[in-house]
Amino acid sequence: MSAPNSPSTPLSAATLARFDREVAKYPADQKQSAVMACLAIVQQELGHVSTDSEAQIAAHLGMPAMAVHEVTTFYNMYNQHPVGKFKLNVCTNLPCQLRDGSKALKHLEQKLGISMGQTTADGLFTLQQSECLGACADSPVMLVNDRTMCSFMSNDRLDQLIDGLKGAQ
Repeated sequence: MSAPNSPSTPLSAATLARFDREVAKYPADQKQSAVMACLAIVQQELGHVSTDSEAQIAAHLGMPAMAVHEVTTFYNMYNQHPVGKFKLNVCTNLPCQLRDGSKALKHLEQKLGISMGQTTADGLFTLQQSECLGACADSPVMLVNDRTMCSFMSNDRLDQLIDGLKGAQ
């Protein structure tokens, strides 16, 4: 994977064909509406969205690179740099904080030996905080790899999750 601001290889023909399938879902004059899908495709293929890939998406969709960058930075589901195999987003919004969300984050920092925003040396885990995940009644909550919601994450459940993910290697 390339670093976020380093030059990268042009996107493959297969990637551009996937872009075109997404663009085809919108009226011809609104192809920029496919920006989120194109960002997801790049992330799926490269593991993160670099500024160079943002520029390539912008060129493909006929929009300013800054407009693509604004989408990338608005949503925490887009990785702007390489992340671990397991990206752990812990909700630290007020409802989760009131129900031990901050304690869950601290517990993971201690268990993994990293601080929020860092990746473990073995490249397995990246720990991030996130805004509301929409499951306040189930707090503390977290999202694994932007897909799997985990609720009621006590220290014991956090330990089980981490140990299970390590064992899945």
